[in-house]
Amino acid sequence: MANKKQNGDFSWKRYIYKQLVYRRRLTPYEKFASRIGYMGSGFLIAAQWTIEPWLYLVGFVCIIVQTSSRRQWNLVALNLNGFIAWCLHAFNTYL
Repeated sequence: MANKKQNGDFSWKRYIYKQLVYRRRLTPYEKFASRIGYMGSGFLIAAQWTIEPWLYLVGFVCIIVQTSSRRQWNLVALNLNGFIAWCLHAFNTYL
């Protein structure tokens, strides 16, 4: 217990760790887009139970909003691919 540091002591290790961490607050748009993405995930889960193409379409649109707000372009492309596939399926089934 003799090696215990006082509150005022300077620690290089702690200083370096604090410099490595980048904390950024989300903008209101990013918070809203995140909530829309959660709702889209719910639509995709519901769509798996019902195999309803319209639920898939709404879910993919909501998740595209979230991933584009976070600038995750690889996920935007992936979800856009799923959206197009379910659009084709819906149009072939219902039209």
